[in-house]
Amino acid sequence: MIEKIKNFIKDNIDKYEYNGAMIGISGGIDSAVVGKLCVDTLGKERVKGLILPERDSSPETLNDAKLVCEFLNIEYKIVNISPILRKMGVYRLEPPTFFIPRKIQENYVKKEFEKRRYINDLMNKGDEKFLKGLAYYRSKHRVRMILLYFYAEQLNYAVIGTTNKSELKTGFYVKYGDDSVDIEPIMHLYKTQVFEIAKELRIPEKIIYKSPSPDLVPGITDEYAMGISYADLDRILIKLENKEDLSDENDEMVKKVKKILDAAKYREIKNLHLR
Repeated sequence: MIEKIKNFIKDNIDKYEYNGAMIGISGGIDSAVVGKLCVDTLGKERVKGLILPERDSSPETLNDAKLVCEFLNIEYKIVNISPILRKMGVYRLEPPTFFIPRKIQENYVKKEFEKRRYINDLMNKGDEKFLKGLAYYRSKHRVRMILLYFYAEQLNYAVIGTTNKSELKTGFYVKYGDDSVDIEPIMHLYKTQVFEIAKELRIPEKIIYKSPSPDLVPGITDEYAMGISYADLDRILIKLENKEDLSDENDEMVKKVKKILDAAKYREIKNLHLR
């Protein structure tokens, strides 16, 4: 599979005559794996990283992103997107938290999150405060994508995506944000498969074993947001895909996954027009 992905990257970089690859390095396992695959395919000189922290980013995430870039031995740039978000008025939607300890921030966010559901997020349903929250965090992904293209196009580099199949199926991405890229090397792999490839590629253990998180609001990890572990999610998704027997699975868990899949269809709608 690693060789297939490397061939996929090389073929598309060559076919569309890109000079190299630009990757948003988040400090998570997906961007680390994609970065390594690109470096092994194109050479470190043709791969560049962009780290895009903002006001709510964890300091640990920034350190992990730098660790990944140093592991890949690629040239990278850090651009704080807080001034852009502030100018847009994004931060006016949520109170400033400069003097509040991060642990307290995380506990508050979790309590607020528990009042809502991931299903509501997928379907854009909720009260005024909830909808403002959606606009608040989604804006961050969209600003990051603008900057990735801003720097990539100056070099004729392809913007490389890091979305995996688990995220794609469950809608765990932002429309016109992290789904808007030129090449998607791991979109056919479930998250648990990405973990296996990370081990083969010898990605730093700190990155492999950290809890996957979008790092958009304090304290919210992927699994916390969806209410299910990736191990359980992927196992059920694979069985559903292959039409396998689900009788040995927890009924409530299966119902939850099916509900998420139904709601995720809302993310697939790009634009509506007469044909």
